[in-house]
Amino acid sequence: MLRSAVLLLSSNLVASVLLLARNLLLARLVPVADYGIASTFAVVIAVIEMMTQLGLQQQIVQSKDGDDPRLQAVLQGFQLIRGLIAGAVLVAIAGPAAQFMGVPGATASYRLLGLVPVLNALVHFDIYRLQRRMVFLPQVLSTSLPAALSLAALWPLATVAADYRILLWAILLQYAAMVVISHLLAERRWRLGFDRRIIAESSRFGAPLLINGILLFAVFNGERVIVGRELGMEVLAILSMGLTLTLTPTQVLARSVQSLFLPRLSSARPAAGAEPATAGGRSWGAAFDRLALASFQLHLLLALAVIVAVAVLGPPAVLWLFGEKYAALPPILIWLAIQQGLRLYRGGPTTVALARGQTGNAMWANLPRVALIGLAWWWLVQGAGLLEVVLLGVLGEAVGCLVAFALVRQRLGVPLLPLLPSTLAAVLVMALAGGVASPELRPAALSPLWFEAGVVLAFLAALACFRPLWRVGLRRRRAEGRQA
Repeated sequence: MLRSAVLLLSSNLVASVLLLARNLLLARLVPVADYGIASTFAVVIAVIEMMTQLGLQQQIVQSKDGDDPRLQAVLQGFQLIRGLIAGAVLVAIAGPAAQFMGVPGATASYRLLGLVPVLNALVHFDIYRLQRRMVFLPQVLSTSLPAALSLAALWPLATVAADYRILLWAILLQYAAMVVISHLLAERRWRLGFDRRIIAESSRFGAPLLINGILLFAVFNGERVIVGRELGMEVLAILSMGLTLTLTPTQVLARSVQSLFLPRLSSARPAAGAEPATAGGRSWGAAFDRLALASFQLHLLLALAVIVAVAVLGPPAVLWLFGEKYAALPPILIWLAIQQGLRLYRGGPTTVALARGQTGNAMWANLPRVALIGLAWWWLVQGAGLLEVVLLGVLGEAVGCLVAFALVRQRLGVPLLPLLPSTLAAVLVMALAGGVASPELRPAALSPLWFEAGVVLAFLAALACFRPLWRVGLRRRRAEGRQA
């Protein structure tokens, strides 16, 4: 498991860094307002993902029939149908969407983004099916190589269109390359199938994920929409750059850990004679509980690492990269890191619930965050600024964490008491990071350097609280040693 973890995390981090570099280079190449317009493409792509989110990739990993060629063909056919519908819808709404965002000149670009769901629907599902055998390299290459190609193309594209359209062509190139590479690395021929029974089962499996996709759109892009509409493209550019620097790495880390743990959690079964978990809280067995706790703690450990890195290195890095153009970003950036760190932490219970076919966990955990978006919009209209919107997001993610863990405890019976020490240590790290971001949270006599040092020391001390994670790693290492 350690080798698989290193492969997934390192390769997905490479892809994350490449996409991050692409966005940073774009920010250097175009004015702030143009970067704000380019960031609205993320909103459009999020609409696409919202419309097509049924968890088919997770289903082929989680299902006991995931290796069946017919199931794979039907899932690929279902994916293509949905991709074509999503592309057509996006072309139809491109004009009104551009008008609402206040950028009518970007209508043609929004229409071209209708190719994204079609390209995404053509990806070969073998790169996901192979994860059942703990073979991750095809997915890794299908993610990292297109990101590298998209970054490499940015500078030549800038000689043709020195505005927000650079990102449009880079995105289309990335998705096209993903399709080609997934087919080159596949073991099976790409086939399409149609089976009403399988489609109905997939729809039932994915319905909560589809609802969650709608909620995710509201979470990740509702704030962008209201900030862009109420505060303008330049403030939207500040928020979007902060999300680029924090959301991109946490999403990649979450996908990596889910890819690592989902197959193992899905195959973990109760001991002979034991009954599976029910609403009464009976456990799926000691092996499942150990893996679940390790998943929770790995999510938390990576979340803290992101928060510490941003709190210490983020502000000087922003000023070094962009100068005064993004001078308002550093304090916002740290709070965004805390916000996304909390979201990464609750990826643990989401993955554990998904392994048992319970796809509604993420949906319920997103509701508190969504409920605060209306309040954020009202607050902006009343004269609030970007910081207040971000802090409301932190509150929503914290409540979402409580909901996610409460659900996994109630429905699967996973013990949560072993998480208490690491969770309390995480709260301390986040509180110190907040002190770095906001002068009003620290004594006037103390400089930010003291709080930065405190963040690092608290993180190092917190490592001793991750015993469930270290135990699973040692257990796996001993098992591999005996097999060798």
